[in-house]
Amino acid sequence: MAKRLYVGNLSYDTTETSLRDFFAPMGEVSSVTIVTDRMSGRSKGFGFVEMETEESAQKAIADLNGRNLDNRQVTVAEARPMQPRDGGFGGGGGRGGRSRRY
Repeated sequence: MAKRLYVGNLSYDTTETSLRDFFAPMGEVSSVTIVTDRMSGRSKGFGFVEMETEESAQKAIADLNGRNLDNRQVTVAEARPMQPRDGGFGGGGGRGGRSRRY
């Protein structure tokens, strides 16, 4: 069963290919995603790597956490499950909080 890992403190120059190559010696990598800003397309400095087995994921955490990738000391940890998000930007829109009488 695949295991998802969080990878933090990535350089803005890190690519999905270089991240995959960084994890490959630990075992088979299922997928790699670097999270990017929707507006600019620039990396947000973190991503996720999915390893094929629990053993390779634990090996990656033990061996790669704190190692340098593209001149940055990366953080590797087990990814937490996504939390449900509400669908809006908050607030109800409209004219404001108070109604006015004229």
